Amino acid sequence: MPQFAIYRNPGRNRGIPFVVQIQSNRLERSVGRVVMPLVRRSGSALPDHPLTPHLHVEEEDVFANPLDLATVPATRLGAAFGILGKHDQGKIIRALGELVSKA
Repeated sequence: MPQFAIYRNPGRNRGIPFVVQIQSNRLERSVGRVVMPLVRRSGSALPDHPLTPHLHVEEEDVFANPLDLATVPATRLGAAFGILGKHDQGKIIRALGELVSKA
């Protein structure tokens, strides 16, 4: 699936309903996919910040957490159910920039 495809979390953590694929389409032959968790927002959720942007996916308020990137076998992810819109893609790219910034 393409970069920014959204999957249901194949893991057990119910606080993370979704993951988004962040690796480039050029790495499609890889058996794994680098994904960023989309964590369910609660009353104690982090504030909207460039590192942890708030998103809305399938009626759920979530935030992206680049501090917990993971590689998941493509076969374990199953089928994607959507792709982040351009605006939200920009938020993810900015979060990754914040993560690797020299500042």
